[in-house]
Amino acid sequence: MSKDLKKAAQSAKEQSNLDPFEIDFLPQFEQGRGPHEAFVNEHGVVIGDHEYESDNSPLEQWTAETDPEVMAGDEWVHPYKDIGFQSAENRDYFEKGIVPQSGIFTHPDKDVSFEPGEASSTRKKDEAEA
Repeated sequence: MSKDLKKAAQSAKEQSNLDPFEIDFLPQFEQGRGPHEAFVNEHGVVIGDHEYESDNSPLEQWTAETDPEVMAGDEWVHPYKDIGFQSAENRDYFEKGIVPQSGIFTHPDKDVSFEPGEASSTRKKDEAEA
């Protein structure tokens, strides 16, 4: 069996062992990621078990006084089992090494970095040249 066929067979075997929320990370993205198994964060919430309700979760105890920042940070994201890995851009990057293209979220003819009604520097330049 050729090297390519062996590699493809190994990859297929590994794919079948992946959690439904996991992807087949390239080796360079597996180093230092953290645990493969579910873990309990400092708030007592299990991360990575696909049970998105937990008695200790701030989401289950949310009030008008709850600061959303309490659920920010790496402690709320599983390093291998996150639904965000399933996006086309993340799969291309983490499985194929294809770096995302910049500017994909910009509007082609609107500059939203200015207050409404304020002319952008581009518009001012365009008007000056006209």
